[in-house]
Amino acid sequence: MSRSASRASAPRRASRRRPSAVIGVDVGIKHLAVLSTGELEPNPQHLAAASRRMRRLSRRMSRRCGPDRRTGQHPSNRWERMRKRLAQVHARVANLRLDGIHKLTTRLTREYGTVVVEDLHVAGMLRNRHLARHVADAGFGELRRQLAYKTLWNGGQLVVADRWYPSSKTCSDCGTVKAKLALSERTYTCENCGLILDRDLNAARNLAALAAQVNTAGSGPVAGRGADRKTCHGGPLAVKRQPGIATADKTGTVSPQGGAVDHVPYRQHEGNGISSALSQRPCCTITVRRCTTCPY
Repeated sequence: MSRSASRASAPRRASRRRPSAVIGVDVGIKHLAVLSTGELEPNPQHLAAASRRMRRLSRRMSRRCGPDRRTGQHPSNRWERMRKRLAQVHARVANLRLDGIHKLTTRLTREYGTVVVEDLHVAGMLRNRHLARHVADAGFGELRRQLAYKTLWNGGQLVVADRWYPSSKTCSDCGTVKAKLALSERTYTCENCGLILDRDLNAARNLAALAAQVNTAGSGPVAGRGADRKTCHGGPLAVKRQPGIATADKTGTVSPQGGAVDHVPYRQHEGNGISSALSQRPCCTITVRRCTTCPY
């Protein structure tokens, strides 16, 4: 029997598509993703597994006669062979990482209608010299990028939690927010209700509960974004929520700084002679300060 006939005769797996289901995804280094259902997605750490081979090939390549721009020397054939072998190892690591993320994101977007993730500051995490290599090997940014377009393909929506949303500090049972939670504390213990739960699982449950509280305007990563958006000077600035007992959908802002700032339609200030190219468009709204000498 041919291969095409065997594929046609094989029973197809039943679809587990649940459009109304919500899943919270908390990414990390120890586990690539912790789902709100309690499922743990392991982090294969392909770069760490291949690092020994990469170092060995790099040392062997350094002993070959490589190119020299100052003298115009061309690399030897032995150096080129070692360079290609090292490039193949790097390509294999990248392909393995991409394959694992593709399988995870495809499964999540096909089985769940709403996926909730955090807006992580990956560039800031890479500044930590102790965790930079592990963060880069995990591929947090690639995971979110794939979730963004795959949710659109499957008719779902992606909710991105606010960058300052305390998903790890908030109790998923009673909503109490801890004042401090060190990164070394891997078990969350609530002092109010006595809940003892894994730190990442607690954060994933809070993310899943956030989907019902966020009024999303549409699918995609724009829905649910907040504090990472750049605000104009003098406007409200996003700050971390103060600890205490509160609901998980409340965030705090500080008062505008630098005097009273209002959003009013732009008009040319005749008294001081201030003009702009936007004066030709009276429908534009920009941030200006009210004058203290005239009603404008």
